[in-house]
Amino acid sequence: MNPESLLDLNAYLKDRKQRIDEAIDRFLPGDDSLPADLFKAMRYSLFAGGKRIRPILCLAAAEATGLSDVSESILPVACALEYIHTYSLIHDDLPAMDNDDYRRGNPTSHKVFGEALAILAGDALLTEAFALMARGDLQPEIAPETLLKVISEIATAAGAFGMVGGQVDDVKAEGKPGNLDVLNQIHSRKTGAMIVVSLRAGAILSCASESHLAALTDYGHKIGLVFQIADDILNVEGDRHLLGKNTGSDAARGKMTFPTLLGLENSRQKACSLVEDALGDLELFDSRAMPLRLLARYFLERRF
Repeated sequence: MNPESLLDLNAYLKDRKQRIDEAIDRFLPGDDSLPADLFKAMRYSLFAGGKRIRPILCLAAAEATGLSDVSESILPVACALEYIHTYSLIHDDLPAMDNDDYRRGNPTSHKVFGEALAILAGDALLTEAFALMARGDLQPEIAPETLLKVISEIATAAGAFGMVGGQVDDVKAEGKPGNLDVLNQIHSRKTGAMIVVSLRAGAILSCASESHLAALTDYGHKIGLVFQIADDILNVEGDRHLLGKNTGSDAARGKMTFPTLLGLENSRQKACSLVEDALGDLELFDSRAMPLRLLARYFLERRF
């Protein structure tokens, strides 16, 4: 990646993350609210160092399809996407799932608050996400029917036909013979569904054309797989200090991953090919889509 482009992307990511963090801090009650332990647990995981990739994709898609800057009316949906992502991480880390002790270098929620409160914090984040998106007073510029479409799409992407369904298939596939078609299907839902809907949500909220929406959907499917392939590779050879969690956990659990099926080098080649195809999906966009172009390569080259 061109060093100047990387510098520009880093500045963009830093700015958007700051805006999202500030909005989350405004939207979510403080841990002095009751029940205080619950809000403390919710905030602990929300502010544990996340990169805010999904809400940033939402904002970037809105910008690419016509929004001149980060509108306050887009932020509730963008933040709700982070609520949903964080809930899924809390539950993923539980002993019954991936049984992880660390996330982003910090003890996982259930290690700090106990399993019961961690489960409830995840439940609360999921439901608060939909309460936040439904607040028309925070989104006066968004037509109710547009907001309803976005909420419906996010619900589908997060639920049984999307992320949760993919998680179920991922658990069921542990220890079983590898199958690339099955693996692609798992991750198109477990990881990809929320990435795709983050892009679609931003585009829909900015009243994108059908052609732009279709192109962003195709782009999202591809970078979702790139993100997962990179994640699988990092679990094999990543720096655990940069990752903030132990590596090698996929192999220990007998998980079906791209490196176990394709090998590391072929996995990298597959990810590179997907990035090039994803960049092709953005050809009908102008320079306002530059963050999305840079993000595709960032997903490929990330180290944590």
